Amino acid sequence: QVQLVESGGGLVQAGGSLRLSCAASGSRLTINAMGWYRQAPGKQRELVATITRGGSTNYADSVKGRFTISRDNAKNMVYLQMNSLKPEDTAVYYCQASTFRTYWGQGTQVTVSS
Repeated sequence: QVQLVESGGGLVQAGGSLRLSCAASGSRLTINAMGWYRQAPGKQRELVATITRGGSTNYADSVKGRFTISRDNAKNMVYLQMNSLKPEDTAVYYCQASTFRTYWGQGTQVTVSS
């Protein structure tokens, strides 16, 4: 089992920045890909960004150039630096981690006011 705990969400004005963190614990298995997803009210959960253990990244088109995903393998941490935030970025952001199965965190709310 892998437990994921997100932190760093909150309320920010449009154009502002937030940094999300996710700590993974509870398993001796190697965590492969990690990532961030988000779900806005009335919408399906969508990919924001993913990162492999080796550092290869993938971003949704809507966040390219504004968000940066990174990870610390030694600490089993993944981060999401979010700059130039827009009201449409408002959502619950979920951390994901994969071993031979996929795990999800409880989510952290990000609200961007106009």
